[in-house]
Amino acid sequence: MVRRNGGRVSAILGIIGFPIKHSISPVFQQAALDYCGINASYQAWEVAPDAVGAFIQGLRDPDILGINVTVPHKEAVIPHLDEVDDWATEAGAVNTVVNHSGRLTGHNTDGYGFLKALQIEGAFNPQGRGVLILGAGGAARGVVLALIRESVSSLTIANRTVARAQRLAELARSRGITSEAIPLVGDNLARAAGRAELIVNCTTIGMAHGPDEKGTPLSWRQISPTAMVYDLVYNPLETPLLWEAARAGARTLGGIAMLVYQGAASFEMWTGSKAPVVVMMRTAEQALKHG
Repeated sequence: MVRRNGGRVSAILGIIGFPIKHSISPVFQQAALDYCGINASYQAWEVAPDAVGAFIQGLRDPDILGINVTVPHKEAVIPHLDEVDDWATEAGAVNTVVNHSGRLTGHNTDGYGFLKALQIEGAFNPQGRGVLILGAGGAARGVVLALIRESVSSLTIANRTVARAQRLAELARSRGITSEAIPLVGDNLARAAGRAELIVNCTTIGMAHGPDEKGTPLSWRQISPTAMVYDLVYNPLETPLLWEAARAGARTLGGIAMLVYQGAASFEMWTGSKAPVVVMMRTAEQALKHG
């Protein structure tokens, strides 16, 4: 663990992506480091895709504890690491790199963060529940793997390109979970939403500054009032989908919770200290409100 030492920063952490200016990880991770009295600086590095390999090699410096990895580099970093844990291997993506005396290990805390946020902040146990997943990209794969491990009763995966959803459905079926793939529009989606006990949005629909920031994949009429609606989009804090879900009377959970819990898991890997989740959550929410 790295502690304060006369005010001089003695360790470096950070996050890489392309672009990276939108990330609020530096804000809440630095708040956690400061709260715990850990003498380290958490930075943001914009790394172009063709520079990922060289950047990763530089992480072997003893002053660097590790990094977070965000889009589009979660898959690209894997060949440059010495070891990748089982969860990251299965997810096909790394979001956390830890430097162990020059040896780089890749981890994926997204699934952990997704579940912790759902169970703690959402007070929802997915075991034995019917789930609708909106989207079939990398985020959806991590969510599906996490829900498989929690033994959900069924998974419906809706995506614009149904073939991609079908691949995730086949993965779930191979693990003994009843699953189907459907389009992200139409009557099948409405029926799936109406019967789902948990709805998880893994698309970018409704994301601030995104191509469809005012959009929502579902209207309030399609959502059961007994459902939990979990939107992985964290900016804005209340997305159009969460607004629709609240109007339907459903419980809601925003993506800021997952972001913080996955970051907390990374923090503990790097520092050996228990992450101050309350501090991280408060700081992240303030950053979005005032950013």
